[in-house]
Amino acid sequence: MEIRRYSSYQLTRAYFKKTLGFIYLIAFFSTAMQFRGLIGEHGLLPIHLFLKQIHFWDSPSLFWFNASDMFVGSVVWVGVALSIFVISGLSERLGNVVSASAWTLLWLFYLSVVNVGQTFYSFGWETMTLEAGFLAIFLGSEEVQPATSVVWFLRWVLFRLMFGAGLIKMRGDACWRDLTCMFYHYETQPIPNPLSWHFHHLPHGYLKFQTLYTHFIELVIPWFYFVPGPLGWIAGILTIVFQGCLILSGNLSWLNYLTIVIAISCFDDVFLSKITRVKLPVTKAPTLFRKRILMLFVGVVLCLSIRPALNLFSAHQMMNASFEPLHLVNTYGAFGSVTKNRDEIILEGTDDHVITKQTVWKEYEFKAKPGDIHRQPPIVAPYHRRLDWLMWFAAMSDWRYHPWLINLINKLLRNDAEILKQMDKNPFPNHPPYAIRAVLYHYRFTTPEEKDKTGDWWVRKAARLYLPPLSLDNDSFREALHQMEWD
Repeated sequence: MEIRRYSSYQLTRAYFKKTLGFIYLIAFFSTAMQFRGLIGEHGLLPIHLFLKQIHFWDSPSLFWFNASDMFVGSVVWVGVALSIFVISGLSERLGNVVSASAWTLLWLFYLSVVNVGQTFYSFGWETMTLEAGFLAIFLGSEEVQPATSVVWFLRWVLFRLMFGAGLIKMRGDACWRDLTCMFYHYETQPIPNPLSWHFHHLPHGYLKFQTLYTHFIELVIPWFYFVPGPLGWIAGILTIVFQGCLILSGNLSWLNYLTIVIAISCFDDVFLSKITRVKLPVTKAPTLFRKRILMLFVGVVLCLSIRPALNLFSAHQMMNASFEPLHLVNTYGAFGSVTKNRDEIILEGTDDHVITKQTVWKEYEFKAKPGDIHRQPPIVAPYHRRLDWLMWFAAMSDWRYHPWLINLINKLLRNDAEILKQMDKNPFPNHPPYAIRAVLYHYRFTTPEEKDKTGDWWVRKAARLYLPPLSLDNDSFREALHQMEWD
């Protein structure tokens, strides 16, 4: 009776906020470890060069006022500290003003990063983090009754994510309709983990069942998120279990973890109190001012939801898109198409000033993406190796669609310290190479028999030259760098 008297979502709010704080912590920490090499003053896609090409309202960010590495780093590390602050629960115990301020700063700081992060921050979980973080601002501290409207909007986020993913699959690759997509997914996903090899070799009948079950979870279950009580709880549980399986089978950054966090909104205190046995504190009714703020908030979110809702049922459905620069209400989706073959770009360097058939090429190794066929695929999620992900995308198309790749080679030709931090193996530790080339290889998982015999995880075969040998003595290469202001 006590639970129903005070609030039906106090525990929901508490667990959602603590776990969302963990997501923010991962997001800010991974940025702190990578931003200098990727978007810093001397990175692959420097912030200050990007800002020269756009207007403020195209990508609002604090870094319009100062894009130095020192300032960006300060903002990001404060984001790390704030994340720990909200995880501790202190932000909620100190009242509404402190709570709302902490969550607003987290949202503002990460928005500032995403809006200048360019292709390195173009993933769906970036905007989903911002949308969930914006909603968290209005949930209130533990002293006040949780805003039920925010909980329903979190379910709306979850619905758009899951149902959008289901629709994009049915409208996309034919393998989703003939139930064969899972024959390829585990092998060709961006960054496989050690279990991906085992999932790939499951019987085809079971993999077809997995595909069918994916359609059930993404197209049927989301409609029950909005049903109070046991049906909503079951929908939340099935979604969390599904996301847990995805976590086991690959490295999809913090996408699956964040989906689990948002799925907490499917549970009320009646359900959560049975599991945790936590006594609920007494809460106050919202003040008139808070009620008016929440009314305005509801109106804004409803208006901004119109285009994402229409997008869901559009024949030209967009995947992982925002309709305004603050990323408040977005559209989501994943793996509308599944690549059937895995191609990898392997960067190779040499000391030879004259390239011949006898030239010895030494390979660079990335921290997460496949390279060395003997190396076990890593576990990196929920941490996000952004450069490794972009290398996966680059292998699918011509290098001209990925100009940052040219600057990556430029940095490696100079043994740039920040870029080398993003690499696992530098074959030229004492001096830079004279030239670097990029070779495209076809990769596939070894069969069980091949793995038993060799111990290798991958089999690969050279396909073609992706980029010819480039050196700093090459006039056209230097000119291209200069035109892009990277020289």
